[in-house]
Amino acid sequence: METPKIKAPKKESTKMHTPFGKYFMLLDQVDRTIKHSDEFGSFLILSLVEEVGEMARAYLAKHGRKETNLAAQRDEKYEQELGDILLAIIRFARIKNINLHKRIMYSLRKIRNRKTHPKE
Repeated sequence: METPKIKAPKKESTKMHTPFGKYFMLLDQVDRTIKHSDEFGSFLILSLVEEVGEMARAYLAKHGRKETNLAAQRDEKYEQELGDILLAIIRFARIKNINLHKRIMYSLRKIRNRKTHPKE
């Protein structure tokens, strides 16, 4: 009886070794045709600004000063818009080769240090 061969695992890119690796893989498929264009970064920045505006509008429609804006409540849910914002950030980080995990950890340390060592 012949021993079955065990396939070696496929070599993963270093991007897969971060919490964002799976997202990067999926986005590589989605953005395949446009991610190398000169204007893609500008598009993502504008997309991020748009999504932040939509989230603010949706949040304020439900919880803020514009509770009577029923159209915004129907059209946009701020939880959904938050996902769009995160995706815009992840897409931008991916094309600029920014390690988001490293950046988030840096920012968390900075916030913690402000709490433990406030400026006087």
